[in-house]
Amino acid sequence: MAENKFYGDSATQEMRQVAEDLNIQTIWDRELMQEPHCGFGTLGICCKNCNLGPCRIDPFNPDGPKVGVCGADADVISARNLLRHITAGAGCHNDHGREITKTFLMTAKGEAQGYKIQDEQKLKVVAQEYGITIEGKSVQDIAIELGKKIFAEYGQQEGELALIQRAPKKQKELWRKLGVMPRGIDREIVEALARTNMGVDNDYRSLMRHGIKVALGDGWGGSMIATELSDILFRSPRPLSGQSNLGVFKEDEVNIGVHGHVPVLSDMIAQVASDPEVLAYAKTKGAHGIVVAGICCTALESLMRRGMPVAGNFLQQELAIITGALEMLIVDLQCVLPSLPTIASNFHTKVISTNPRAHFPGTEYIEFKEEKGYDIAKEIIKKAIDNFQNRNKAKVHIPKQSAPLVPGFTTEYVFDMLGGKTRFTYRPLNDGIIMGRIRGIAGVVGCDNPKMQSGESHVKLVKELLKNDVLVVQTGCAATACAKEELLTPEAAFKYAGKGLQEICEAVGCPPVLHLGPCVDNSRILTACCEIVKEGGLGVGLDELPIAGAAPEWMSEKAIAIGWYFVASGALVVFGTPYPLYGSKNLTHFVTKEVEEWTGGRWAFEPDPMKMAKIMIDHINAKRKALNLRPMMYQ
Repeated sequence: MAENKFYGDSATQEMRQVAEDLNIQTIWDRELMQEPHCGFGTLGICCKNCNLGPCRIDPFNPDGPKVGVCGADADVISARNLLRHITAGAGCHNDHGREITKTFLMTAKGEAQGYKIQDEQKLKVVAQEYGITIEGKSVQDIAIELGKKIFAEYGQQEGELALIQRAPKKQKELWRKLGVMPRGIDREIVEALARTNMGVDNDYRSLMRHGIKVALGDGWGGSMIATELSDILFRSPRPLSGQSNLGVFKEDEVNIGVHGHVPVLSDMIAQVASDPEVLAYAKTKGAHGIVVAGICCTALESLMRRGMPVAGNFLQQELAIITGALEMLIVDLQCVLPSLPTIASNFHTKVISTNPRAHFPGTEYIEFKEEKGYDIAKEIIKKAIDNFQNRNKAKVHIPKQSAPLVPGFTTEYVFDMLGGKTRFTYRPLNDGIIMGRIRGIAGVVGCDNPKMQSGESHVKLVKELLKNDVLVVQTGCAATACAKEELLTPEAAFKYAGKGLQEICEAVGCPPVLHLGPCVDNSRILTACCEIVKEGGLGVGLDELPIAGAAPEWMSEKAIAIGWYFVASGALVVFGTPYPLYGSKNLTHFVTKEVEEWTGGRWAFEPDPMKMAKIMIDHINAKRKALNLRPMMYQ
């Protein structure tokens, strides 16, 4: 293989070469076939919201149309398109939260086979936030009442969300003043679709005001609900040892991949795979054991709680099949490529789809139902075991690369990590920032993208941030990209971090990059920032903190929704490429400058990871200066 022929980690490069040799088309090939991408679409100035069009604004031709048939200009078209992106992304996260709520409520009622409430303490904390009296009630009764209250919040028409009350007083007062405090989760999504219909809302600022409301309903609503209930249902994560990359598959074992986002299925698959009866059955088919490895965010859910290995991130899902060693790939929803059945047709791999929301032609469909969760999971795994004998050894090519990582950090665990057995506090973290050992905190999150550097930009950005004493927190595929380069281990501090951050990591015994979970767990970053503000010494609002966020290789509409709820909460967010908006000068000015006057947060766009790091570090330094903090201890 030619050196640096492909972007990506070494295992990805190796498997891309295998795919090329086998003449199998992958996501990178399809991306090249789409170039050049549509200029109108890239700029966000095409509209197909009604049958007067499709219409587009033509900035390339002086005599071309400057408004659509209805009279909508570039500002209106771009803002409507952006609001629909935010709404679709928020819809995915909120649906994820609804799915978890359903399983949680069924578990509380004793109707979900194989599930149980695993974190009773957190259940009681969250229940009280919803105004539930817990004294004298059983765990089941508290859980049933909480599940019903959360379901009601999805359809709530007036009032405010329960978990958004966690935000600092400054942010809540600002949101109320701006009129962007979400009333209910589904309420704002439905209104967004109504506003973007032809002839409804035609003011780009008004459209974006509602976009902020939808995004806040995601970050402080559906996403936070998904995180909290997953912790209660499947156990709150604690740091543990894990492995990442395609090398986690084994030649002499049944290899099962789980892919998607909602942990209801993947957790049960992992649970059943350790059943002695199932393991004994695998041995009768000639396998020495069973490997269950995750792909994308469902991998991180099970990694955080069970230590299940992570086979790869978004771009590696096709490559996992191309190893020829995967008996079965079980998928639910979100970020699942429609190409998987076509790839699998070259091998013995069975692709099983399981969710009624997400059907894939060419797969075998086995609907997963919680009331028979254990039995269905066992049925699926036995199909995978039976398929082990159909593996073609001549087609097996498992890369050797796998890397260690330490995941499992949460808002709550930071109290234990910093305070020890007798003192639960964020004080050491705040003091580290105030005294100048830590410059600030950066969230590096999001997808990996073949248009960018296939994960490499995450690694370059994180290394530069660490060198400048910036503590990094990660979720999603970005975390997996850095895990594969061993950045999520305590030893990474001594190799990459500046002296101040190195001292903090050595004292605490933690990595310089903290893995907080899947993309829905970006809500953990919000709650951790709330605890920093509450601890004191770093301002009274999230917008005053020396923090910044980045999604260098974002891909999904979910990333746009996430970015907007952070901007709405007062943060700088940097994307590697802009979402479609540059066709509107006014909208571009709004998201990169004017919105800061509204929320204290803003957007920036920069494809170069080193320049991206400078934007983030300059922003963190400006926040330090505004807080009148000490100079960095080691300049």
